[in-house]
Amino acid sequence: MKKTTISGFKLIGLKLDRKTTNEGRQSGIDCGNLWQKFETEHLVEIIPNKLGDEIYAVYFDYEGDDTRPFSYFIGCKVAIDTETPVGMDSLLIPSADYFTVTAKGKMTGCITDAWKYIWSSGINRTYKYDFEVYDERSKDWNNAEMEIFVSTS
Repeated sequence: MKKTTISGFKLIGLKLDRKTTNEGRQSGIDCGNLWQKFETEHLVEIIPNKLGDEIYAVYFDYEGDDTRPFSYFIGCKVAIDTETPVGMDSLLIPSADYFTVTAKGKMTGCITDAWKYIWSSGINRTYKYDFEVYDERSKDWNNAEMEIFVSTS
């Protein structure tokens, strides 16, 4: 785990239509359904002005800590002046400090394990914008690697 500062950026993609919660594993269902929609509609291929092929999954608008409701977004980084296409959403990630945690192993278990580590780590979280970055290293679900950025003060 290392601390880094990230400059703000813009994402275009899909936002969950309501908040979700970790209670009763509801977020796994809601976020999984949003991923399915993102993939079946091939949004990664039609998002305009992408700055890379990475996919960002963002947790934000927390109503407290990780036990409280939060919003969820999936998208790709785009040029800041990119207009949001009809049927898609945009999200601005502000400049902030983050702790980076690497998840390695079989998907999706490695992500779950990384979040369990984060929840028990004592990181001084701000619960503003946390995000996972999926790139080439995460394509092999049997041996995946991805980064989780946790907002901190």
